This record gives sequence, C-alpha cells and structure tokens, in this order.
Amino acid sequence: MSAEIETDVVSEAGPEAGTDEVAGETSEDRTDEDRTDEDRTDEDRTDEDRTDEDRTDEDRTDETEPADAEQDAASGGGDRVSRLEQEGDIAADYLEELLDIADLDGDLDIDVEADRAAVSIVGADLSQLVGRDGKVLEALQELTRLAVYRETGERSRLMLDVSGYRADKRTRLTQLGAETAAEVAKTGEPVSLDPMSPFERKIVHDAVAAAGLRSESAGVEPRRYVVVLPA
Repeated sequence: MSAEIETDVVSEAGPEAGTDEVAGETSEDRTDEDRTDEDRTDEDRTDEDRTDEDRTDEDRTDETEPADAEQDAASGGGDRVSRLEQEGDIAADYLEELLDIADLDGDLDIDVEADRAAVSIVGADLSQLVGRDGKVLEALQELTRLAVYRETGERSRLMLDVSGYRADKRTRLTQLGAETAAEVAKTGEPVSLDPMSPFERKIVHDAVAAAGLRSESAGVEPRRYVVVLPA
C-alpha cells in the first residue's frame, strides 16, 4: 500500500517539478545548444550567423572591390576626364578668389595632363606666389587640393603652376637627368644628386629611365635625393 502511494506522489510531482526547473532557467544557465537565436548576443554569434547589417565595414571582405573596379572600367575614360575638368574648375574658382583678396592680376589656364587636373596662373609678376625654391607654390598647391577635396569629397592630384615655374623646372631637371645618365654610363660609377621634392625626383627618374639607366631615391624627407646607377 505504501509503495503505491509513493509511486503516485512521484508521478504527480515529476512533471510539475520538471516544468518549474526549465521555466526557472536563465540565459546564463542554458548551454549554447539550448539558447535560441533571440537569446544570443552579437558577441555570441559567429561570422556565419551574423547578417550583413550586423557586420561592420572592417568585418566585410574586399569581395566588392573587383566589381567596383569593373564598374569604373566600364564607365570609360570620359567620366574620368569630366571629374578632372571639374577639379580644375573648382581650383580655378578658389584661386581667382585668392587673387582678388591679394589684389594680384593673373589669368587662369585649366587643362588635363598625365591623368590629373592642371591649373596655371599666368601674370606679369607673381613671384610672391612661387617663393624661394618654389615653397610658396607647393603650399598653395596643397591649399588648392584641399579646396577641391572640400567640394568633391575625393583626394586630388591636381598640379598647380605659376608663371611657368614648374614647366621651366621640368625642362631643367629633364636635362639634368639626361646629362647625369650620360656621365654614369661613361664612368660606370653611381652619382648622387642634390635633395629634391617628390615632383622633382619623379622628373629625374623619368629622364634617367629614358636614357636606359636605373635610378633610386635615398635619404629621408625633406633631404631625399636621387642616385643614378650604372646599367
């Protein structure tokens, strides 16, 4: 008789006790297998569980970049030229306002050269916009690029020239590179040139390469220089 009573008590208490135990469980008590997707936080989810909305730019792979590159290629060079012409127009507006403020007379020429916008200021006496060794011109170019960036949101490689300063320097540096290459070819000894800006070094490198020799940059900015090497 007592055994039957004990069995009844167990059978009646068992389901209720089991139900209370599950209901009383917290999210911390459950294992990863027991927890539902709603219980799991972003930290708990693996990369496979997280949706594209959950993932940050850093989480995403570069899978979209080839598609973007294909889009740019498909758009053709016309759009690129249009963007560069727009950069030139923005730069010209900025420079024209600057000339008015400084009470300087100058004409602005806009062009696209070597896949970059090119703006030239031509005037009677604009030496103050060039400065010693072109330092003022370099600073003005950076300010103009910032003005373009402010309008377009894209970094600009625009080149600025004043009174033909850069054009004359390009001619002189091209000649220097060719003459130095000829000297190195004759003597077989490397020659180091004076420190130059990145723009100037690029011109010399191109001239040396055109002569069939090698060159490299050495040193640390702002004292970085070109070394012309024998073939």
